[in-house]
Amino acid sequence: MKAVVAQGYGPTDVLKVMDVPMPEVRDDEVRITLQFSGVSQADAMMRKGTPKFARLFLGLSKPKNAIPGTSFAGIIEAVGQNVTQFQVGDAVYGETSVSFGAHAQWLCVKADGLIRKLPANLELENVATLCDGPLTAYNFLTELAHLSSEQSIVINGASGSIGSAAVQIAKSFGAHVTAVCSSANVQWVKSLRADVVVDYQTQDFTQLNTSYDVIFDTVGKRNFAQCKSALKSHGQYLSPVLTLPLLFNMLFSHFFSNKKAKFTPTGLSPIPKLHQQLAAIEILMQNQQLKMNIDRRYSLNDIQAAHEYVDSERKKGVVLLTINP
Repeated sequence: MKAVVAQGYGPTDVLKVMDVPMPEVRDDEVRITLQFSGVSQADAMMRKGTPKFARLFLGLSKPKNAIPGTSFAGIIEAVGQNVTQFQVGDAVYGETSVSFGAHAQWLCVKADGLIRKLPANLELENVATLCDGPLTAYNFLTELAHLSSEQSIVINGASGSIGSAAVQIAKSFGAHVTAVCSSANVQWVKSLRADVVVDYQTQDFTQLNTSYDVIFDTVGKRNFAQCKSALKSHGQYLSPVLTLPLLFNMLFSHFFSNKKAKFTPTGLSPIPKLHQQLAAIEILMQNQQLKMNIDRRYSLNDIQAAHEYVDSERKKGVVLLTINP
């Protein structure tokens, strides 16, 4: 089968499309003919091997799991003999987390892992990346921020996959949303129902003489120290981009500040909790409260171009790989 193989850490040319053996189905697994997978900022960071301390887990000199990609959607074409909850022909989507492997024509995953049947009235291409941006956004806003209608939130990087989902999810909770993005994306982010849209190229949201309950920096561009003055007492700074300074700020603020810096590894949450969150996200989509914007589509052979576009930081919503049309 064809698959993307990361031959090391570095620029986009470390990614090559190669012939690799098709995975064999174990008794507790299903094999999926993949139709779609996403390319996210997290995928780009893993390609680069950043932050470097992450290589302790991913592989020191090159990725231990050579086939990248975590989000997937496709059709089950084989089931293990112990699998009862799925059958051949089921349309499914999900996430492989640290096992990776989704940038390939076929993928085997455990049937009791993060894999779900396609909900009614939704399309595979629209759920293919639910476990990237929307699931991360939902987890941060519910498990860390406990966001409610009485709160105000800033979402920095509001045009990305996490940010655009966070804007819509926060609005579904009734929160007051200030979205921060570039000039080119202002009108699109306004269409996501943000209450205020700030163009970071002309304004600094931390200097607007406004304080917020939550600042969610989805792209890791504004650190806790820069945002602290814009937080209300007992406010929270959240970021899914884990760095050593963020780790220090989390520890320091936990003991010495009423304003907190927080992070959680969404993909390592218990599988039952992630299923509950995805069920809630599916309802938001079915109720038209959350819409996925597919900015660009690439074939598996164009994986380098897909990463180059993600690296440009210009994407609006998600970048989708079309694998087996």
